[in-house]
Amino acid sequence: MFLLKTVIYYYSTVQYRIQKFVVYYIFGIIIYQTLNMKKVTKRFKYVDYLWDGQKALALGDDQVALFLYRSNILGADLRVTNYGGGNTSCRTIEKDPLTNEEVEVMWIKGSGGDIGTLNRSGIAGIYVDRLRNLKNVYGGLEDEDRMVGLFNHSIYDLDSKAPSIDTPLHGLLPFAHIDHLHPDALIAVAAAKDSEEVTKEIWGDTMGWVPWQRPGFDLGLQIEKCLADNPGIRGIVLGSHGLFTWGDTSYGCYMNSLEVIEMASEYIEQKIKEKGSVFGGQKIESLAKEVRLEKAAQIMPLLRGLCSSENRMIGHFSDSDVVLEYINSNDLDVLAPMGTSCPDHFLRTKIQPLVLSLDKNEDLSDTDAILKKLEPAFEGYRAEYANYYNTCKKANSPAMRDANPVIIIYPGVGMFSFAKNKQTTRVANEFYINAINVMRGAEAITSYTSLPRQEAFDIEYWLLEEAKLSRMPKEQPLSRKVALVTGAGGGIGKAIADKLAAEGANVVLTDINEQSLIEAHATYKRDVSTYAICDVTNTESIADAYKKACIEFGGVDIIVHSAGLAISKPLEDTTDKDWNILQDILVKGQFDLIKQAVAIMRKQGLGGDFVPIASKNGLVAGPNNVAYGTAKAAQQHMSRLLAAELGKDKIRVNVINPDGVIVGSKIWEGAWAEGRAKANGITVEELPAFYAKRNLLNEIITPDDIANGVFSLVAILDKSTGNIINVDGGMANAFVR
Repeated sequence: MFLLKTVIYYYSTVQYRIQKFVVYYIFGIIIYQTLNMKKVTKRFKYVDYLWDGQKALALGDDQVALFLYRSNILGADLRVTNYGGGNTSCRTIEKDPLTNEEVEVMWIKGSGGDIGTLNRSGIAGIYVDRLRNLKNVYGGLEDEDRMVGLFNHSIYDLDSKAPSIDTPLHGLLPFAHIDHLHPDALIAVAAAKDSEEVTKEIWGDTMGWVPWQRPGFDLGLQIEKCLADNPGIRGIVLGSHGLFTWGDTSYGCYMNSLEVIEMASEYIEQKIKEKGSVFGGQKIESLAKEVRLEKAAQIMPLLRGLCSSENRMIGHFSDSDVVLEYINSNDLDVLAPMGTSCPDHFLRTKIQPLVLSLDKNEDLSDTDAILKKLEPAFEGYRAEYANYYNTCKKANSPAMRDANPVIIIYPGVGMFSFAKNKQTTRVANEFYINAINVMRGAEAITSYTSLPRQEAFDIEYWLLEEAKLSRMPKEQPLSRKVALVTGAGGGIGKAIADKLAAEGANVVLTDINEQSLIEAHATYKRDVSTYAICDVTNTESIADAYKKACIEFGGVDIIVHSAGLAISKPLEDTTDKDWNILQDILVKGQFDLIKQAVAIMRKQGLGGDFVPIASKNGLVAGPNNVAYGTAKAAQQHMSRLLAAELGKDKIRVNVINPDGVIVGSKIWEGAWAEGRAKANGITVEELPAFYAKRNLLNEIITPDDIANGVFSLVAILDKSTGNIINVDGGMANAFVR
């Protein structure tokens, strides 16, 4: 302030002084907030303080923007709330478009979505008064589902996302900003045996407590009553569920949430120190990291196949310290069957995991022997789930869903999850880690309690949840499938990977050039791709690529061999080196790829596709092409042989024959293009026009055309094998006879 006064004093005009004062005042605020941020950051040990004063200042008085900002930074810390967990809201005064009167509007996260990525399109705008007036028509617990439909009559903003079941939990409270979060530490308190007493012990009279109740209008009434009975409290703990906190400003609400979570976290860590161990201490030791990954890669295809008895699944693997502490503990056998507590957890993970009885040192190389040990465990899990369904179902319950486990635990090795796509299975894995953290905290406090089976069932098979599932978009043609593409660093291979990914597949990009793989991988959204450096002339390198596919996605369904090079020389100029490298990449590489792929596919028992990218040159004899043409012919005939052998396994082998793919193809860079130009008596610059004119359709062939050919074989022509599909614009001399 002294600096400000000094600076202002020396300005001659009042106007100038005022302008400078404003500038420096704002600058001072920014400095203060920055310094304050550093102080605040140091205050928190168990959560991240992410509030950026400058960003918030730039939003001005736009309360909705500040609410979205708050939501995003809350969702950025998984210790604050799990993916998709909880919801946030704010209030503003708006003009009613029908009456032109000022009305109070609540902006709240809509049904579904994640606060970490929440934007304007994902929120609902609700008339507060209309929502509160629904108390006049509420008919009790049996009326809950009808009330959800009535929320639509309270919508202010016609562009609103569908209001969530939690809308009245916010709307019946009087605060300008509200956070409903699912922090592990708070759920641990909420799931502890003596939750209400523990709440008092941590926060005294500053926090309310409401026992477990399924989300809905009545829970909103109970929260409203809790506040009325305890005026001045800073928040409410929902038994077995989560946390409600609030504030007069977005920042005040944010700070309140962090402080409450921090206090719970500190309390739990102190209890753990006092207790000396968690989960009853360690029962077994983990295998070394590299051994765990090796075993995970070996068993993943088997687990995937068993989990896919009703629908094909995608896998995920985790062996973090948090996971290992739990799965290797003495209390695993007691805690795992209890199931999870928070509704968000078991909706994603199923009521309980499957714990494998395999020894950590089990030899997993004998597939048949391991299957004999795994199958009874899966049959037992399915039977237990069916019993859970049949015991708890009601007259109007939806049909029983897939009875296979989502979470599978292998003590000493790690935790596996399986779901319809990579994002869902990764998130399921994260949710079970949330559940582990909850169990860890609750056991340290007193003891962990899970939801009663009937309560869990009523949420899992809630008609509203079923309606939400029915609104899910139709799955893409290659959804639930994993494709490994060689030569995917660019050109034809990348175009193929792009097409398969666009149609729903997870893709494993392989190439010998790591930089090109990094660049290719960066073009996909999260949970779509992974990459592995792979030299197809090296058997071990191929094995490592498949290991990556198994660990990342659970296995592999589609192999496209696009890697290659082309050498065009007259016989006298063709060297042994030229011959050998073409045979190694195109022929032996194909052999090793399919041999290892078949071993994985047989473990899965789900069939599969193998598609080599060959060439017209394998069918048509031309000059200056003996090594390349022979290798391509070998690829084609090997494919026919494999198709004949692998049909019994539902593994289909078909060939794509391109020709003249000049634009976008790396194969035409350098000497190959020069060689083909010389063989045809033209210049390199004339090649594109030459190849376009010589096919029957007079069309330029692109990498995308080859990708479309692959897609047709793996997604449409699902009863075809042993075929060669020419993608060449029509070359009469290449017609297959």
